[in-house]
Amino acid sequence: MTKRLLMVMTSHDIMGDSGKKTGIWLEEFASPYYAFVDAGYTITLASTMGGAVPVDPMSLGDDALTEDTERFTNDELANSALASTIPLEDVKADEFDAVFYPGGHGPLWDLSDNAHSKALIEDMLNADKPVAAVCHAPIVLKNVQNKAGEPMIKGLKVTGFTNTEEDAVGLTDVVPYLVEDELRNIGGEYSKKGDFESYVVEDGRLITGQNPPSSKPAAEALIKQLGK
Repeated sequence: MTKRLLMVMTSHDIMGDSGKKTGIWLEEFASPYYAFVDAGYTITLASTMGGAVPVDPMSLGDDALTEDTERFTNDELANSALASTIPLEDVKADEFDAVFYPGGHGPLWDLSDNAHSKALIEDMLNADKPVAAVCHAPIVLKNVQNKAGEPMIKGLKVTGFTNTEEDAVGLTDVVPYLVEDELRNIGGEYSKKGDFESYVVEDGRLITGQNPPSSKPAAEALIKQLGK
């Protein structure tokens, strides 16, 4: 039976008070998306508001482009799908086998405290279904709780965009949350590799990736879990 994969993305396109544009980081969408396409999955795209997903213009620079982002640029079907996502509030966990959250700075604003996202992740993990999030997207775990009402990631191994990586891109004073600090504050067993080195952590059905280069390995880890 074909696996049903949900990708949940930000609808937020402004970087705090800076006036700079943000959104998803294209590589963190494109690389996992094509890993799932090539695995034969049925993919549904959702975002907090539905409709078109904003793409961080910085992720379109030459230094950020990859074979997968190039493939996306020339893929009318994928472009159309990203321009017409369903609203997150219309998503039901029982319709999917796994969920993947691409990063970019946008999630720090509209997915960090999103009640629909919180409920989705809780339902997925309680149903023993994989949940993956990369780069800034692990902020979606901030308010997720277990059945006892405690932080679900307390004591779980996790990673996400590091404080030094945020410093390297010059946005420490712009973002509402530092992913590393937040994951540590709620009791996650946070670990990391060097800045912008690929790094993926799995703890049970939870899969987290540190940064853009970690997006495809995180997708591959999810595919491996679904294959079991």
